[in-house]
Amino acid sequence: MNDPRDMTDKYQTRAIVLEKPESVILADLELTPMTPIDVLVDMEWSGISTGTEKLLWTGKMPNFPGMGYPLVPGYESVGRVVKAGTDSNLKVGQRVFVPGAKCYGEIRGLFGGAASRVIVDSNRVIAIQDHLGEEAILFALAATGYHVTSGPGQEQPDLIVGHGVLGRLIARIAVAKGKRPVVWETNAGRREGAVGYDAIDPKDDQIKKYKTIVDVSGDAKLVDTLISCLTPSGEIVLAGFYDTISFSFPQAFMREARIRIAAQWAPGDLVAIKDLVESGKLSLDGLITHRSSPNDANEAYHTAFNNIDCLKMVLDWRNLQ
Repeated sequence: MNDPRDMTDKYQTRAIVLEKPESVILADLELTPMTPIDVLVDMEWSGISTGTEKLLWTGKMPNFPGMGYPLVPGYESVGRVVKAGTDSNLKVGQRVFVPGAKCYGEIRGLFGGAASRVIVDSNRVIAIQDHLGEEAILFALAATGYHVTSGPGQEQPDLIVGHGVLGRLIARIAVAKGKRPVVWETNAGRREGAVGYDAIDPKDDQIKKYKTIVDVSGDAKLVDTLISCLTPSGEIVLAGFYDTISFSFPQAFMREARIRIAAQWAPGDLVAIKDLVESGKLSLDGLITHRSSPNDANEAYHTAFNNIDCLKMVLDWRNLQ
């Protein structure tokens, strides 16, 4: 058991800091002191989000509480507990998924997981099986995908728009639950990797009538097209991030269309994904395509956001210089 008297020890970390839009540095920061419920985690891997983090990087993230620069991004992190507070529910040596941290003093933790070491409330992280390794950084996106269509009264999608990581995870979850969805993807290279479902060019779709459509493209201009593909009383789930949504009311009226917005995952979604992955029902294979050292963070962020062949970029913190 850890000595409660050493909770005031000071720790340093090296963290990705977005100083301002499109300006990424690797900085040395002092961590806020631990409390008895906290754990100290040495990070092994963290992912770069092409949704939320891209908005932060481009400066297009809408203003909300906690928003501002400089900030430490990242909510897809995996590491090992190296110190556990006396009231924490974790043990030293456990590998954990960390959905972010706020432990950098005046530097905002938004979302705070892209660092070599973090101090975080033990109730926010979950212990994971060792063999999952770097793939466990995908737990956040998988939980988001689960949240989209797994709530009470919700149905698995018949059509998914977009075959990036989130689209693939939603499709894999649907397959695990007995559905064979269709995925629209305009980029030929990104149509590869579909197992148990069909990824096609929208122009080749011979069905074009679906009860449940999930859009993860983030393209607000597609809404009218999606409404035209709904069966009567069908539902469109907007699971991307959009600025302004508008659509033609008459055709939505004729179909009695339902439009639902899916937000980020809840803690119960993360637990459900952990169970699906650790039981072997949901695979995370083949979704991480690029890896980089945090020392090359600026180049890594450019690749993650601009290279169409990059599904998921991972920063490897294990041998940081």
